[in-house]
Amino acid sequence: MALCIKTLRALLPTNFRTIIAFSVALLVGLLASAAAQTFTIIHTFTGPEGANPAAGLTMDNAGNLYGTTEFGGGYSCVEGGCGSVFKLSNHGGSWVLSKLYAFQGSSDGAGPQAKVVFGRDGALYGTTSDSGQGTAFRLQPPTSFCHSVSCPWTKTTLFTFNFYDEATGFVPTGDLTFDADGNIYGTTFYGGDTQYCNLGCGLVYQLARSGGDWTENVLYNFTGTTDGATPRSGVDFDQSGNLIGTAFNDGNRANAGTVFELTPSNGGWLESTVYGFQDSSDGGYPDGGLILDASGNVYGTTSSGGSGGGGTVFELVSSGGDWNFNLLYSLSGAPNYFGPFGKLVKDAAGNLYGTTLNGGPNHWGTVFKLTPSNGGWIYTDLHDFTNGYGGSYPEDGLVVDSNGNIYGTAQAGGIAGNGCGIGLACGLVWEITP
Repeated sequence: MALCIKTLRALLPTNFRTIIAFSVALLVGLLASAAAQTFTIIHTFTGPEGANPAAGLTMDNAGNLYGTTEFGGGYSCVEGGCGSVFKLSNHGGSWVLSKLYAFQGSSDGAGPQAKVVFGRDGALYGTTSDSGQGTAFRLQPPTSFCHSVSCPWTKTTLFTFNFYDEATGFVPTGDLTFDADGNIYGTTFYGGDTQYCNLGCGLVYQLARSGGDWTENVLYNFTGTTDGATPRSGVDFDQSGNLIGTAFNDGNRANAGTVFELTPSNGGWLESTVYGFQDSSDGGYPDGGLILDASGNVYGTTSSGGSGGGGTVFELVSSGGDWNFNLLYSLSGAPNYFGPFGKLVKDAAGNLYGTTLNGGPNHWGTVFKLTPSNGGWIYTDLHDFTNGYGGSYPEDGLVVDSNGNIYGTAQAGGIAGNGCGIGLACGLVWEITP
């Protein structure tokens, strides 16, 4: 190759030599850039540690990663374990897992499907979503230094949701969020209004602390009409103190889900539908929740629909009390395959990162990047999952550190027969380095 290029340089006029040199340099640069980006599996789960991480990760200031597994963990539940909370710490380039807690089922809870988040007290907060009820819990780190690799944290159940009391909601979903007073906010997939939904259309709740107890206040019951139904992704505060989130089903256009906003009003909360999805053009069935930038703009995803059939990435811009919808990108997808089910993450340069559940050429999921460019967005496929040892089904959101490293989970794949049943694998945690 080098000889051929050298010969061409000698034969071509000067201006053509310049073009060839520039093209070769560009090609070498692109190849070097592609080679520098590396996908690495940093942990493969075994059943006793936990199995099938369906949620994303949380990173602390020291770079440790925290997450949940829906199953496994060591206690017996119907699906092969009740789930766990784990920590991954980097020691000399190797990641070491500590199991912080294993759920025991029944009143203790089971099946966490959302990530854990840090409260202002340094404890981790999360939910379990086992069928029948679900719980909100707190995990407190040891009060003194622990010399062991595995240092269990102390778990407290803050609230138990009740399948037999639809007013409380049940099957809590999505990430929790806090206000300045330490109150907790979240959503349930079922419960509340049953006029249009057999098990209730879901609700938004607050857990308020009073002494050593926590009391649930239902802020809004979805009706399954224009406001939407079955929220799956929690809520977040905007700059004005309003709560904003997504409802997976129903809505005011094509029953394909909504973006909603709750505004404090006269001691209660007033709901307004910010946007109702059509599915075919703008996407449908938003599952991944929302993120807000410093300007108050909102970014989110839909799990299906759009012109490419693989879901969409969108932006909502607040202007004069109204919200303007901008479709940023339509992902390509085959029929019966889903796009983004997780929350986006935005880096300091304004790039957006996300995953698709089982999209991509292999249909086992992808990691993608959207880069703003001249008023549009450039799509980059960062990784295509392969199933087997390489993992599959990256369901939830990502973490990007200050060096541009990306971390996420795959709820399936890894080493088969690793304590998760014959021929099955327990999932994994992965990293992409730029």
